[in-house]
Amino acid sequence: MKQLWIILLLVVVTLLTACHDTEEWNNDPYGNFDALWTALDEHYSFFEYKDIDWNEVRARYRTKLTPGMTQGELFDLCSTMLKELRDGHTNLIASHDVSRYWIWEQYPLNYDERIIDEHYLNFDYRRACGIKYQILSSNFGYMYYGDFSTNIGEGNLDQILSYLSTADGLVIDVRSNGGGFLQNVETLVGRFIDGRIHAGSITHKNGPGHNDFAEPYDYYFEPTKNHIHYLKPVVVLANRGSFSATNNFVSIMKSLPNVTIVGDTTGGGCGLPFTSELPNGWRVRFSAAPICDAQGNLTEFGVAPDVKVDQTADDTARGHDTLLDSALQILAQKH
Repeated sequence: MKQLWIILLLVVVTLLTACHDTEEWNNDPYGNFDALWTALDEHYSFFEYKDIDWNEVRARYRTKLTPGMTQGELFDLCSTMLKELRDGHTNLIASHDVSRYWIWEQYPLNYDERIIDEHYLNFDYRRACGIKYQILSSNFGYMYYGDFSTNIGEGNLDQILSYLSTADGLVIDVRSNGGGFLQNVETLVGRFIDGRIHAGSITHKNGPGHNDFAEPYDYYFEPTKNHIHYLKPVVVLANRGSFSATNNFVSIMKSLPNVTIVGDTTGGGCGLPFTSELPNGWRVRFSAAPICDAQGNLTEFGVAPDVKVDQTADDTARGHDTLLDSALQILAQKH
């Protein structure tokens, strides 16, 4: 079993124990609000990092409660309060709605799948385990992975990388990939390294105080054994929609000597999410276990690219992807 998966299991078991709430709350607006606020107060990871005065937030929002407010009004009030955390992993989940704070909605998309399919792939591409791939006319490979929730098979990767092995360089496009399973990050990175690398560290809350954290667990990635690897120059394309597990993938790939990150800063989201339940049955999902990069830095607010590029209106009108063109130029310079 891979080391990252073992560490994640240990962290999840610890969170299940630490987040078990024995306090009784009334199932009314005040009880549900207090249960929500307390769950975050005791278990959320980034109060100090984001300089959030959670007590002040409670005082400001609790005065807006009324005994007779509807469930919809309570949901809206609590959802607005949670936006103070500026965290895409924090959601209030009810039967009628899910609150969100998605930073990528506020920035240029920098990605149009139709432009890629029509003008670069000519609607002719292969697809396996959620990865779209092809060798472009420039003899550089292109692969798009749009969801880390789609499991990657080792056999599928062998087929993909065998096909791309004749390419002089490779573009890995993870724009608008909202994340998924961290074990898929380890599986994919393992094909682009030739030695053991320090990928980062994971810690978790071990007490109710905002700074009560356990010692971090370092985790390492190994090259995948007895399978095909790709060690030629690689460019990773990212945008603000590259969130959560994708943010983790970009931060690890950025540390590799043969990899260049092109595009925009990723959407962030470096906290492993956990879920707690309120008296009325609503659930709150929040960041409970921070993941740092190999240098010990939190990437909650994203990973900056090596080369900042935005899609231009002129290129869009011409059917060009500005970011992909920049990636191909970088690979041509390295070839």
